[in-house]
Amino acid sequence: MRSVNKVIIVGNLTRDPELKETQGGQAIATFGVATNREWGNGEGERKSSVEFHEVVAWARRAEVCHQILKKGNLVYIEGYLKTRSWDGEDGKKRFRTEIVIEDIIKLEKRPMGEVEYTPSENPVASVINAEEGEAAADAFGDIEEVKPTTDENPTF
Repeated sequence: MRSVNKVIIVGNLTRDPELKETQGGQAIATFGVATNREWGNGEGERKSSVEFHEVVAWARRAEVCHQILKKGNLVYIEGYLKTRSWDGEDGKKRFRTEIVIEDIIKLEKRPMGEVEYTPSENPVASVINAEEGEAAADAFGDIEEVKPTTDENPTF
């Protein structure tokens, strides 16, 4: 039987990516992402909850994350869950479940209530800005451009 380990989140960085190197010379970046969930209870009251996720990027993705992402950035992340364990200084076994990045896109935040849309806008901002150039695009793999529709209410 086949199994699936796939995670997709959209959230805000809780801290700048920290870049380190393994003993073997492999780049690794770690950072946190917060996601929010809102719902209404039976009495019409709005409730919300925040989840904090530990995120890991390896190799060239790690370097690019460290270069272009900052605390507060909104990101779309696809990856998989990985739980690692180690012995703490007190001798107790410790565990941490992390999201290992396979794809990441830096998104642009829009002001609340903004509904104006022009066809020249790209509704999803790619990870590359003019100053980052091809290196960022190559590190994150192929980035598909979202083509706006001509409908009054475009769908993405």
